[in-house]
Amino acid sequence: MQDTSWLEKEAYEWDDDYMECVSDIMAAPVFQSMDRYIQHGNTTTKAHCIQVSYLSYRICRRYSWDYMAAARAGLLHDLFLYDWHTEKNHIHGFTHPRVAMENAKKYFDITPHEQNIILRHMWPLTPVPPKSREGIVIVYADKFCGVSEMYGRVKQAVLRAVHA
Repeated sequence: MQDTSWLEKEAYEWDDDYMECVSDIMAAPVFQSMDRYIQHGNTTTKAHCIQVSYLSYRICRRYSWDYMAAARAGLLHDLFLYDWHTEKNHIHGFTHPRVAMENAKKYFDITPHEQNIILRHMWPLTPVPPKSREGIVIVYADKFCGVSEMYGRVKQAVLRAVHA
């Protein structure tokens, strides 16, 4: 994940099985609107959600778990539709999972399993863990991708300072 060239090249689009799981979400204007918001560093919320989704999909598929739920919930786990950097919402980490789940229910046909994954993706920051192993995979992928995104930002700052 430190090398995000697969995302920039949109390599996930060549995975027909993955795209079959998520093409309706990817095509939706509300999902595309997530490109307007920055998640971590210079990464948009849309790009972050694609990374979490595809990583979770690959892990769950490898272990014959519910990779479709992981792919779909991964795309929707941060569907909160606001810039959390400017909203001055100091409890965003605690509140956005419910906002994202309600938005996901509003715009997409998602299962109760996918709803639980979205609602519980901030564990252990939020006290109740996910009910499924796919939910735990999303928790892991979200943290892993977030750290990777922040690492890229810190790495860029260090390189700028060294070359200044």
